[in-house]
Amino acid sequence: MRIGIMTGGGDAPGLNGIIESASRVLLSHGAEVIGICDGFEGIFSGRTKPITRDSINGIHAVAGTYLGTSNKSKLHGRSEEFQTGFRSLKLDGLIAAGGDGTFKGIRELAPDVKVIGVPKTIDNDLQGTEITFGYDTACSVVSESVDSLRATANAHHRVMVIETMGRSAGWIALGGGLSSYADVILIPERPFSRPKLSKFLTNAHAAGKPGMVVVVSEAAKAIGEDPIFSTSPHSTGIRFGGIGERLARWIEQNSPWEARHVVLGHLQRARYPTTTDRFLTASMGAKAATLALTHQWNRAVVYRNGIVTDAPLSDIQGEPREVDPEHRWVKLCEALGIFI
Repeated sequence: MRIGIMTGGGDAPGLNGIIESASRVLLSHGAEVIGICDGFEGIFSGRTKPITRDSINGIHAVAGTYLGTSNKSKLHGRSEEFQTGFRSLKLDGLIAAGGDGTFKGIRELAPDVKVIGVPKTIDNDLQGTEITFGYDTACSVVSESVDSLRATANAHHRVMVIETMGRSAGWIALGGGLSSYADVILIPERPFSRPKLSKFLTNAHAAGKPGMVVVVSEAAKAIGEDPIFSTSPHSTGIRFGGIGERLARWIEQNSPWEARHVVLGHLQRARYPTTTDRFLTASMGAKAATLALTHQWNRAVVYRNGIVTDAPLSDIQGEPREVDPEHRWVKLCEALGIFI
């Protein structure tokens, strides 16, 4: 068999783990493995690299993606071009690690392509799977940032506001903030009350708390308000961000605290994967390779009920999976005295 491997969309810790794991299994069964460079662009331009055991040995521990990726490919009206490019690669099938946009793009451009999907996003908001690889690593970056910045918050008697990624779902802010016992966690799914937040901060100051840390998702918003976003000439979508700075200024105006803000941004993507994400990608990559070797196409590798399994590819498509406002982690935050 001749199997292609592609990574699409934004990079996430663990992509290299998928590449190494899947390739090891495929190569051990005599398959030829072709890496497609830079996502969809590699198919359009024919940019590939042969994958050998030596070429991918150890990449599971490295951030980014050995094959490159792209989330800016212009796909509309390029179906024939895509199919021509794909046929020229003479592949028996494709393993694609990507988000919802990657799989929608493949289905629209080439509905007959034999594909195995591995869902990927640090946001943890894809349907059909309980967790996505890269999420644990992103939460670790947030958690360690809270731990570090709490020291300077206490030293200067300030509030440190940490802005995380999370376009429409607050999983990163919630997971990272909860695991580090942040004082305040603000997520899109639970618009916050400005009067209640002001009172919470003021009471903490009056009680003699030396400093505080606020974790806020980039798309979080106050009750009755819209999230802060901007547009870019290089993207068709919108970019959330800016609430960290605005919230810090608001805290200074509406509480006794001095405040500073930090935007973690792409640091949440750029770290080497945690042990948890390494276990997950080792299992998911091996499962994807097994599905390809047994010709079980148009399946997705997912994590459900504590195990890595497979499901119809359509299961991981759809609207983002948001945090239930009454999720058990939210309840735990409340029990711990965290404002959320």
